[in-house]
Amino acid sequence: MAHALSRRDLDFLLYEWLDVESLTSRERFAEHSRETFDAVLDLTADLADKHFTPHNRKGDAEEPHMLPDGAVQTIPEVKTALAAYGESGLITGTFDEEVGGMQLPTVVARASMAWLQASNAGTSSYALLTSANAALLAEYGTPEQIETFVKPMLEGRWFGTMCLSEPQAGSSLADVTTRAEKQDDGTYRVVGSKMWISGGDQDISENIVHLVLAKTPGGEPGVKSISLMIVPKFLPNGERNDITLTGLNHKMGNRGTTNAALAIGDGTHTPGGRAGAVGYLVGEEHKGLSYMFHMMNEARIGVGFLATALGYVGYLKAVEYAADRTQGRPLGAKDPSAPPVAIIEHPDVRRMLLAQKAYVEGGLALGLYCSKLVDDQAVADDTAEAADLGLLLDVLTPIAKSWPSQWCLKANDLAIQVHGGYGYTRDYDVEQHYRDNRLNPIHEGTHGVQALDLLGRKVIMKGGKGLALLTARIAATVAAARTTGGDAAAYADQLDAAWTRVVGVTGTLWADADPVAALSNATAYLEAFGHGVVAWLWLEQYLAADGRVGDFYDGKRMATRYFFTHELPQIGPWIDLLASRDTTTLDMNPAWF
Repeated sequence: MAHALSRRDLDFLLYEWLDVESLTSRERFAEHSRETFDAVLDLTADLADKHFTPHNRKGDAEEPHMLPDGAVQTIPEVKTALAAYGESGLITGTFDEEVGGMQLPTVVARASMAWLQASNAGTSSYALLTSANAALLAEYGTPEQIETFVKPMLEGRWFGTMCLSEPQAGSSLADVTTRAEKQDDGTYRVVGSKMWISGGDQDISENIVHLVLAKTPGGEPGVKSISLMIVPKFLPNGERNDITLTGLNHKMGNRGTTNAALAIGDGTHTPGGRAGAVGYLVGEEHKGLSYMFHMMNEARIGVGFLATALGYVGYLKAVEYAADRTQGRPLGAKDPSAPPVAIIEHPDVRRMLLAQKAYVEGGLALGLYCSKLVDDQAVADDTAEAADLGLLLDVLTPIAKSWPSQWCLKANDLAIQVHGGYGYTRDYDVEQHYRDNRLNPIHEGTHGVQALDLLGRKVIMKGGKGLALLTARIAATVAAARTTGGDAAAYADQLDAAWTRVVGVTGTLWADADPVAALSNATAYLEAFGHGVVAWLWLEQYLAADGRVGDFYDGKRMATRYFFTHELPQIGPWIDLLASRDTTTLDMNPAWF
């Protein structure tokens, strides 16, 4: 039976490529060693095998439902698994020791969570959201808020959510209508509705800590009037708050995670006759969106990991199936009576498996690289270095979210194809992995939203400094590969030419400072940029494998060859389209559809 992830690949990426062990020389991580990192991964794999993987299919088939009294019912295995996760202490991974955390590097904690995500997307999402919620409050909350809300989440007793979207607004946060008004006691009364809230209600935890975007009086129009509120399901004194589940959304996949419509302050739960739900302001008024971006960016990278993890587990199952399934005979075989061969011997099956390998191992490298940037920023020697690392991470975050969400979903599609007709049935897991993964191009900012963010903000902010920092890192890899020579030098030349075109077309698109024209083909820009970044990370892996022998390293070299031969050339047509300043989408009249 295939494992959820490849521990060998994780060890290569963490230790042979990223040299994560070197972080232990820094004060923040001095209490750790490779032994503690390995122990975390071993513990996670054990939890996954015992508590997460066994109910993955059941959680999909018996999705959470709403009872007549308005409560939610989930299968009991979810609560058992998350209780085991809470008891393990893994949820405290990256948090400071002073709040009860393990003070692990983010890159190790992300690798750990990816194992659970690959094992059970639905159940792991509760833990992921809770960790991101707690991290935001640990950063911006008051000491009292940390004590009241963060510590119970790190103990695994309370879970957290993020409540941004509304039925009428979707991704347009400037149009949210939820409102919060300050009371004499310093609390707020919050009234409004939220939609698409993952983990928005459940029967798993003692309490749910909702982080809610709401507009407060006195702010400027749009997002500048948004504040961030803590609106718990139960108040700290145990009293029920006025936040009510009005329905569960029925999803194509990732069914194990509830997805809720919530009414806030509608009078359903109003002990004492108060109007509105009780909320507690995080930070300052009208700065809520900037605070929420802390959680959103963490969640976006988490979504990229989820997409990668689901693509990865599907790939491993496809390899296992292809090695066991016999059908057909080799190309050019003359004897019809010869025994059939395993389908992994057929070139087209190997093509599909190579594509999956290139996507999922490239996606994992991307997520871990971004996670290592978080750690490098945390231990940076000065503020200027930390700022540069933060800017580089800002540029890469839309790619870390969107590239795996598209291409690791493609890996799931190919895993079904490798299984043939069986892959399309519920008898095999790969169809569920595809359905679970199909959400990821949508939530935490759709593919198009990430494209607008990348081209419209990230590559041009601070005079394009973030793009320049990324380009410098790519140039360093190119130089190292040219020094290595051979295939590495040839790949370096390809990457250099492709990335030069990406940088050049960025200037072309913004030459006349017209955002409408520049952004009309932003998605094509995202595609080209993402493929360039992942090609760079494949070249990095190729160099890390240089001179090493064995099937594992040969596999890395062949996957690099595949990406540079089959995938990187796709950048050309995307750049051609962008350089032409095509206006087809702008010229299309909605009446013509």
